[in-house]
Amino acid sequence: MITERPLPTSDPRIGVLGSYGGLNTGDEAILTCVLTCLRAHSPHASLIVLSRDAEHTRAHQPLADEVLHWEGVPHRQLHDALAGLDLLVLGGGGVLYDGEARRYLRLVAAAQADGVRTLAYAVGAGPLREPDDREAVRTVLSAMDDVVVRDEESRLVLEEVGVERDITVTADPALLLPAEPFTAEMMAGEGVPADTRLVGMSVREPGRAAEHLDEGDYHALLAGVADFLVRRLDAHVVFVPMERQDVRHAHAVLSRMAAPDRGRIMNGAYSPGQILGLMRHLDLVVGMRLHFLIFAALSGLPVLPLPYAGKVFDFARRLGAPTLVGVAREQSGLLLAELDRLWDEFPQRRPELVARVRSLQVLARETGVRCGALLDDLPSRSGVAPGSGQRKPPLAMGRT
Repeated sequence: MITERPLPTSDPRIGVLGSYGGLNTGDEAILTCVLTCLRAHSPHASLIVLSRDAEHTRAHQPLADEVLHWEGVPHRQLHDALAGLDLLVLGGGGVLYDGEARRYLRLVAAAQADGVRTLAYAVGAGPLREPDDREAVRTVLSAMDDVVVRDEESRLVLEEVGVERDITVTADPALLLPAEPFTAEMMAGEGVPADTRLVGMSVREPGRAAEHLDEGDYHALLAGVADFLVRRLDAHVVFVPMERQDVRHAHAVLSRMAAPDRGRIMNGAYSPGQILGLMRHLDLVVGMRLHFLIFAALSGLPVLPLPYAGKVFDFARRLGAPTLVGVAREQSGLLLAELDRLWDEFPQRRPELVARVRSLQVLARETGVRCGALLDDLPSRSGVAPGSGQRKPPLAMGRT
């Protein structure tokens, strides 16, 4: 049952809920872009991030006016904080998958019950096989004011689950991330040699999003790819972790290389913008992590995606990059042939890549336009409802 709420004041309170808190460089890039979009549309809005690590978000997201820790917080505190919002933004990024979807959507449903408007902001979906997660997705998304997904794969997943409503497909918010400097001194600090070709590589861990990966198999495959690039291009390979767990798997690949002295694993803590800035030092990238590939594409580099999941395959297709199927050792010959062709043909193919990236950025901006339209459609902001009293400030959740 929807409860009576005061009409919003002139400055709306907007909550942003996602996999935020420094767990993944790609998710942090998404948050930066979502907050930038919201601030551009509503300069005086209060932007409240619901984070899994509030201290990290406070330290790294200056556009956030408030940061609330939501995991393990008493229900009453959580309810009061959600009830004080005018709009709750879910996403962007991959939040609708088995084991996690129901946790995020429980908060969205609580906000909906208090009459808060809700929007799915270029989210990713899948895999969704667990009955509880599927039911939560069907129920909660059907009640949202707008549902925007970042790729066609996610739309198909939601339709298969049984979501019966209009679903708009745009593109990942991180396509709008601005680059920050990554200096030659920073490269030297990572032990990366200067004046040589550099190939960037992204390796991820197996998990729910990559459940069919055989660890030893794909480690051996990527080691073979790295050695091929060392020989073919006389290059050094730079492993770029996007999550903490990636470091261990990068070491496993490096240990299997015939020329491990031609590989370096980056160890520093960098912002998403700095990782994007790093790309200007590279000549080619091979990667599993979606946002590593997005950053490379934004930088106009030749990109070979390794599609461990539908979201990577979908991005490769939209980019016009080679669309291999799977990451397994039997793919080695095809993968090396694609790399050879990619390197030789890229000067001619680069204008098409640049044009496709610009088209994706237009789609990414469309999500912000739709969110802005929803904000413009909020009830009158001239003051509080007659007789309702002033809105009480939200209660803090966790440490402040």
